[in-house]
Amino acid sequence: MGEIKKIPGGVCAPKGFKAGGVACGIKASSKKRDLALIYSEKPCAAAAVFTTNKVKAASVLVSAEHVAGGILRAVIANSGNANACTGEAGLAAARKMASLAADRLGIDSSQVAVASTGVIGVPLPIDVIERNIGALADSLRADEAGHAAALEAIMTTDTRKKEGAVEIEIEGKSVRIGGMVKGAGMIHPNMATMLCFITTDATISPRVLDSCLRQAVRRSFNRVTVDGDTSTNDSVIIMANGEAGNSPIAAGSASCEIFAGALEALCVDLARATARDGEGATKLVTVTVCGAADEDAAATLAKAVASSSLVKAACFGADANWGRVLCAMGYAGPDFNPGEVDVVFASAGGAGEEVQVCAAGASLPFSEEDAKRILKRDEIEIRVKAGKGPGKATVWGCDLTYDYVKINGDYRS
Repeated sequence: MGEIKKIPGGVCAPKGFKAGGVACGIKASSKKRDLALIYSEKPCAAAAVFTTNKVKAASVLVSAEHVAGGILRAVIANSGNANACTGEAGLAAARKMASLAADRLGIDSSQVAVASTGVIGVPLPIDVIERNIGALADSLRADEAGHAAALEAIMTTDTRKKEGAVEIEIEGKSVRIGGMVKGAGMIHPNMATMLCFITTDATISPRVLDSCLRQAVRRSFNRVTVDGDTSTNDSVIIMANGEAGNSPIAAGSASCEIFAGALEALCVDLARATARDGEGATKLVTVTVCGAADEDAAATLAKAVASSSLVKAACFGADANWGRVLCAMGYAGPDFNPGEVDVVFASAGGAGEEVQVCAAGASLPFSEEDAKRILKRDEIEIRVKAGKGPGKATVWGCDLTYDYVKINGDYRS
């Protein structure tokens, strides 16, 4: 795989894309930007992955219809209201969002994806969106400021900006991929409320793009957990406009391997940032399981550990309670021999400290002081050897703190 260079610009880093955002008062108690738009000057090959929750927001239903055609030119997204569990009126509002953006941009409404995030079960005030659609279109910019405005507009309880862009070379052409994510709570994707928008100037067909996206999502956003809740609104949408001028990327080619690797690397960075910004979180917790029967089994075991409320609480309290790790693995589903399990707690972010607390399923003598020092770090790792199999996977989560309850106890106010 070729060199992956990190660059600024987010979704506006690839050629031919613009973004913007405005405040229109969707949530009366908030004055922040709450309406975003991402637009390509040319039609884009498009692909998306949506929530597996049976209760799907109106935006998910409409976007799934539009992405099915394989061509998009824009995404319009709002925060402050999820437009989920809002019946036919909500579906009509989502369609109206698409048509409002399409009319201002002079494109077909089927080329506009829609996304919403916020409170579930409250009617979307489509009238305020309609009143501000002109200002939204006028806010479009092809630079980092445009990206920043759009990103602010989709954030809710997020405390950190989750963004990135990378540059690779394909057949001598510079190809860029940029992305943004919102999501801090109700994060346990099965494709978190999580929205992710990705742009690229690569030349690639919708079919190959879809394959690359699904592989990237499987190893990134599907391996993030904050609180175990799979949102009604989860959406990962990618648009590719071909402005890089490379030959069409063919499935299975060396170019496809380069592109897919860069897309996965970007998605992993965005996924890690999502876990780090979990509601109330003070720590990023990385769980890696090796020695499982296969990669899927390893991922399932790791996700069980990362999403365990008891493990998360132990991480918050810097308590090396390794028994909770084995307990979570035991109810996860995949088969393993508890008598072969090793557990290590380690600090991340360059500190390089670690302590083994369990070997062959039994306790080892270890320094509680050393373990506590490690677990007090901002980034910690739980490394588990489940057996002698080839399966390995990493999942990202966070600790469980008092603030998570405070944030979600008054979320609607």
